[in-house]
Amino acid sequence: MKIELDLVEPVELASSDELAKIILARLGLLPRKKDALAKFQKLLLELCERKKIANRDRKPEFAVMTVEEMGLYAGIKRQTMYDHLNRWLTLNLLKKTSFVADGKIVTGYELNGTNLESAFKKAEYVVHNQMSLTQDIVRQFQNEIKKEKLRASVPQVESQSKKTSDSSDEVSQ
Repeated sequence: MKIELDLVEPVELASSDELAKIILARLGLLPRKKDALAKFQKLLLELCERKKIANRDRKPEFAVMTVEEMGLYAGIKRQTMYDHLNRWLTLNLLKKTSFVADGKIVTGYELNGTNLESAFKKAEYVVHNQMSLTQDIVRQFQNEIKKEKLRASVPQVESQSKKTSDSSDEVSQ
């Protein structure tokens, strides 16, 4: 899992499009290449709108978008969308869903919560767990350094005690 958080601050009177872009940047979900054309902020806005409609009409299938639809909103090809989708899923911002439409099973993705805020809470939980695990590893690292220093100093103490015992044996002879 590779999570790249970006420290982008919103400007005053920012539009919803600009705020969506800032949210995506702070979560590390914007394209990483400088010349990338993907407009994920439009996709995020559409996912939010669909989730709102699905909740209002009590039709959960309205919130689901296929990868092809997601790619159209982002302005990229389906395969490129699949490449980017992994990061959204890693953060638990989206979840994979299947439903039946016209007698066929359709697989797509939707926000992983009742709205963007609850989906963000799940992403926050993933990042928090990653940081907690890292903190445990840091503690383990510090303890290992201490143990290694102690092990390194023990042979020196033993060798010094042997030298003093050897010299005391010589003196007593």
